[in-house]
Amino acid sequence: MRKILRVGSRKVWLYIIAAVIGLVTGYVVLSSPDSPRLQSEEGILDLTQAQLSTNPQKLTGKWAFYWQELLSPEDMRVRSAREGNQDHWINIPSSWLGYPLEGQRLSGTGYATFGLVVHLSEQDRDEMLALRLSSIFNAYKLWVNGELLEEVGEVGQDKHSMTPQLETKLVYFQPESDTLELVMQVSNFQHHRGGITKDIELGGSDVLTTQTNLNLARDMFITASLLVIGLYNLLLFMLRRKDRAPLYFGLFTVLLGIRSLFNGELIFTQWLPQFPWELQFKIEYLILCVSGYIITMYFDCIFPNYVSRWFRLSTRILTGAFCILVVVTPAIIYTKFLLVIGVMVVLHMIYLMIGLVQAAVRRMEGALIFLLVSVVTLVTVVNDFLYFNGWSLVGNTSPLGLLIFTIAQLILLSSRSTKTASNEERITRELQDVNDKLIEMNMNLEQTVQERTHALSTVHDDLQTSYDRLLHSEQGRKKLLAYITHDLRMPLSSMLGYVEAIQDRVKPERNEQYLKYIRENTIRINRMIEELSFLSHLETGQVSYRMEPVQMIPFLHGFFEQYELVVRDAGLDFILDIGGTEDRRTILPVVEMDAKRIEQALFNLVSNAMKFTSSGGLVRIALVVEVMNHARYATISIQDSGMGIPPDQLEQIFERNYRYDRPGMGIEGSGLGLAICREIVQAHGGMVRAESDGKMGATFYVTFPCTVIEGKG
Repeated sequence: MRKILRVGSRKVWLYIIAAVIGLVTGYVVLSSPDSPRLQSEEGILDLTQAQLSTNPQKLTGKWAFYWQELLSPEDMRVRSAREGNQDHWINIPSSWLGYPLEGQRLSGTGYATFGLVVHLSEQDRDEMLALRLSSIFNAYKLWVNGELLEEVGEVGQDKHSMTPQLETKLVYFQPESDTLELVMQVSNFQHHRGGITKDIELGGSDVLTTQTNLNLARDMFITASLLVIGLYNLLLFMLRRKDRAPLYFGLFTVLLGIRSLFNGELIFTQWLPQFPWELQFKIEYLILCVSGYIITMYFDCIFPNYVSRWFRLSTRILTGAFCILVVVTPAIIYTKFLLVIGVMVVLHMIYLMIGLVQAAVRRMEGALIFLLVSVVTLVTVVNDFLYFNGWSLVGNTSPLGLLIFTIAQLILLSSRSTKTASNEERITRELQDVNDKLIEMNMNLEQTVQERTHALSTVHDDLQTSYDRLLHSEQGRKKLLAYITHDLRMPLSSMLGYVEAIQDRVKPERNEQYLKYIRENTIRINRMIEELSFLSHLETGQVSYRMEPVQMIPFLHGFFEQYELVVRDAGLDFILDIGGTEDRRTILPVVEMDAKRIEQALFNLVSNAMKFTSSGGLVRIALVVEVMNHARYATISIQDSGMGIPPDQLEQIFERNYRYDRPGMGIEGSGLGLAICREIVQAHGGMVRAESDGKMGATFYVTFPCTVIEGKG
């Protein structure tokens, strides 16, 4: 059986790797320019060698930048004549958020004027040209050669004097000379990223018009497809309410179709230009927030028992919190959380893909195709988040990826419905055959009843046996999931903190140390996942241990060094006190034990101490060797300066699923850590106990029988 699972798993991973390689190759092809990109230098772009009528160009590079000034073309000419050349330049496309100016980094709100001079070829000066402007946050005016050609929203010097608006515009003009002077006034007080964040294209009017119409047709096709598929599935649910999969899938698809109206070519804004800007953004962000939760519920309907209860609860809480944030706060606040919301959605998809890998390995129907299209969707969604943050060259790919995902899910649901109908027909035929046989056996009814009774008894016994096996398997699975939840939460959270610390450059000098810790914990987590299955069998004694003599002093030193960074970065002092044991080199305690399991038990106690100790507190590990009843015992104590444990609960804390939560602390746990610790220690012939006065701090003692060896004096 294990061999089959390994082979199946290998095939699944080969499919995933092939899909990822294909997507990466496609990304490289799409992101590589067809021709060399011409960029402006210090506000001047030379397009004399380009033929704009057939080959539009993006106006990228350095533009003149006048911060907190709204200048007309005449104002800029007067400024240039009086003060000379402009000395502030900004790369376009990009937000002015974080732009260094006079020793400071600009915020996302404010207003500015942008300027660019474009030199045209001789053949382009007589052509009808066009500028294609995507959405610019959040209002702008555009002059070409001193003529005001376009105004979207109302530009102002504060929030009250401006009107935000997002539109994709196509502006036509006749150059009449070989030089274009572009001046743009931009203001933003509603979004956290202001400025020209998307490409501005200059080219022939026919080419850009055709390209814009094709983009619009593509977006309308994707939107219409999503809405039709979604409404069809909602209708299916209304006709058969027992199956909730079409409900969640229909909601997911309809919401994505609505959201696509506010992206790309901004179809909804073209239909209703007076639609409130703030409401438009709230709808888009609310759909983004709830999409992860809806697809989780859909996955749970398709593959039951793969979404854990804690994940369903946590995603419900997170989704609700972000939705409330979007509803009650203005866009300037909740748009700052776009990356956080994106991470939440991506984590939803990654979690579901892990479950899909398991389902595909077990050859569940539809799991493999679900997994492959999920990989495609994940890549397109991640690319969009990177694009909207200015880190990707390929933009607005998620509608296409989601359309592929939707079509695949529609095929999956149709296959399930067809299979259900086929099964019903088969069952009907079988029932008819049984009825015919019963009629034929009417003359020998008593014997037939006896035969059927015996057969039913056998089937009942088989079903009872299968039920007992499934129940035992389910109990083991739940225990295993509980163990994984308890043991992996702390290292994963810590690793995420260090990754964020590296990204935010909190302490660059410690990056190498952080990376070393992340690598070590990654290896430890991989090893822990492979070995955690033994915990579900602890109570039945089906776990084997790799016992070997271990010197306690080097063991504790290694344990202390491994987790010192974790404890200290939690704001706690971490002390290893070997004391007289280390000084008396002639007597070295040795314990027969499985070092990995004991390390796991001790880490449970240390993480428990960290959980209940406030920042600035202390966690202390000590070792003593005692003689009791003519036998030696090594006792490891883990002491904290936390809030303490009531004396009447000192025995109960080691019971499975028991948790002590002091009011007001807001500390949550699975209640398995101390129970697991006790099981491991008792399996080594040791014992664990706790002491506390209930007011200040607690001390846990782990005692093992030991021997001693003579060391060097």
